[in-house]
Amino acid sequence: MFSVIVPVYNRIDEVNDLLASLAQQSCKDFEVLIVEDGSTQPCRDVVESYADRLDVQYHFKANEGRSIARNYGIERARGDYFIFFDSDCVIPPDYFATLSKALHDNYVPCFGGPDAASADFSDLQKAISFSMTSFLTTGGIRGGKVQLEKFVPRSFNMGYSREVWQAVGGFREMFSEDIDMSTRIRQAGFDIGLIREAFVYHKRRTSLAKFARQTYVFGMSRITLKLLYPDSLKLVHCLPAVFVLGCLALIVLAIVWRWWAITPLLAYVVLLWLSALWSTRSLKIATMAIATSFVQLGAYGVGFIKAYVWKILLRHGRNEQEEIEMRRGK
Repeated sequence: MFSVIVPVYNRIDEVNDLLASLAQQSCKDFEVLIVEDGSTQPCRDVVESYADRLDVQYHFKANEGRSIARNYGIERARGDYFIFFDSDCVIPPDYFATLSKALHDNYVPCFGGPDAASADFSDLQKAISFSMTSFLTTGGIRGGKVQLEKFVPRSFNMGYSREVWQAVGGFREMFSEDIDMSTRIRQAGFDIGLIREAFVYHKRRTSLAKFARQTYVFGMSRITLKLLYPDSLKLVHCLPAVFVLGCLALIVLAIVWRWWAITPLLAYVVLLWLSALWSTRSLKIATMAIATSFVQLGAYGVGFIKAYVWKILLRHGRNEQEEIEMRRGK
């Protein structure tokens, strides 16, 4: 039924954890394709160690990017439905049983599921998970709960049918390729569903610096998506940029006018802390979540502002748009 496709680049330990979780699935109706995208630290030995427990294939190809690696896997897959995980995911043991039942009861040609933090994740990973899924930071667009935007599957936990692939094609090599893919699927007339029960444990980044870099790229890629799909930019996508500009304005007012001008920002910090405390039940993680949330909003907002000025106001985005539209998977 399912073909699990995972692009990998120098992630030996993560691949081992992912395959270990897949080997424990209660439903076995799937194959796994690990596509090594030109890694300098190949995971072939790890993959082959699971050959007696999983229907698993290992493929090594030249480094061209994660989207092209996914397409490479699709072309070699045997399943009727393609499932995409990131290598830093761990899959709950009933994932495929849950997914099979959900698709049997209410079939959709494309779906996405949420992510969560496992109990054995580090405190920083749990704080980052809160920041990426909280309504107070992302508007809920990544958490699978209350949302300010129509649900869009993310490539750490999404899937679509062979029929969709034959009609729409594969991923394009770009940042936010999952949003681009979902947009093209909807434009082709296919339904997309959220299956909340089919969640994965997502490790995300392991340091604030790496997390900042990731969310900075997310902010820049939102402008790229606007160039490709002019109607795709919504108010919720602009909020981090508003947050950055608002923080700067409040700080300046507190310095040059009255100290209490900073009160709205302090109130937001308290609200964040209380929400994280309620969600995580940990004083330490709730406190760390303030830092991860500010990093997430700040880096995304700066990336968004920079790309908007350069690509929209200064009109340097046209060449990038043309290049993306020419790439594989259009």
